[in-house]
This record gives sequence, structure tokens and C-alpha cells, in this order.
Amino acid sequence: MEFQSERLILRPWKAEDAQVLYELANDPDVGPAAGWPVHQSEEESRQIIESVLSNPLDFAICLKETSTPIGAISLMVPKLKQREEASPYDKELGFWIGKPYWGHGYVEEAANMLIDYGFEDLWLDQIWCAHYTGNSKSARAQAKLGFCFFKTEEHVLVLLLGEFRDEVINRMTREEWKALRNAK
Repeated sequence: MEFQSERLILRPWKAEDAQVLYELANDPDVGPAAGWPVHQSEEESRQIIESVLSNPLDFAICLKETSTPIGAISLMVPKLKQREEASPYDKELGFWIGKPYWGHGYVEEAANMLIDYGFEDLWLDQIWCAHYTGNSKSARAQAKLGFCFFKTEEHVLVLLLGEFRDEVINRMTREEWKALRNAK
């Protein structure tokens, strides 16, 4: 499965993307803000492509002109503290973008494609999205996309980093999505 917009292609990750993934994910300003450690080698990035980024709704965000990955985006089973409020017809949106590509609106463009797919084709009831406090870039992106504050969970274990953080949980309902699309 692949999605295209004016500037981007969302496509499955490939093993040959490992070098580019490593170059983006070894930046300490990228992964730790999202809750995962910096990549230590190209081989580690290859293993992550094979084990973590291989689900059907995990995509490389690629520039259309080069097909080069600049980040990642996915729709997944809600894994956060909102699970007790989630229905089987909910997904969680996750994303990150490489630092050289910050500030160009790529996350918003990519996320809108997956949000539309989730509500139009998967018939989702809600899409959840979260960020750790202090991650202002993710907070801003989620607000631009139309996600609404749901709750803050304090002292949440960030398993991959072995630390605790506060996490802001946002969501978008089908009705909110329809209202946003009708307003455009």
C-alpha cells in the first residue's frame, strides 16, 4: 500500500532504507523526544525496519521527487493509557521526522493522508495521538492536525529509555474529522 500527496509518498520501509534511517535516527534530538533511543548503527536500523517498522500500516515518509525517507508514520493499535477508553475501531497515530526536514509541514501532509485513510477506509471511530511533555514540535503538529486534548498521564514509563515522563494524550473522533474536512 502506498499514499501520495503533492510533495510526499508514504510507502513501506525497505531493508535498503537502513542507511538513510540510521542517518536520521542517530540524531539525539529526534528519537529521545519520541521515546526511543538514538540508533547506534546501520545494522540496528536494518533490524528495526525488519522488526518494528514492518507492520502493514507503518510507512516511510518520502520526498516525492527522490523517494528518499525523511521520517516515519504509522497507524497502530492504541498502546497508551487511553486503551481503556479505546474501542476496537480506534487506532493510534505515531510519527517522527528527521531534523533536516523540520519546519516544512511534512508531518501535517503525511498525517492527513493517514487520518483520511483511517476514517474513510478503515471506518475508525477515533484516532489517538500522544506526546511527552516538553515535546513542543509534536504538540504543535497534533494541534495543527486537529487533535483535541483528552488527558495527561503522569509518571509514565518510557520503556525503551528506562525513564518516566508525563504524557499528553490527544484524540480525534470521526465527527471532529468530518467537521475539519467540511470546513476546508
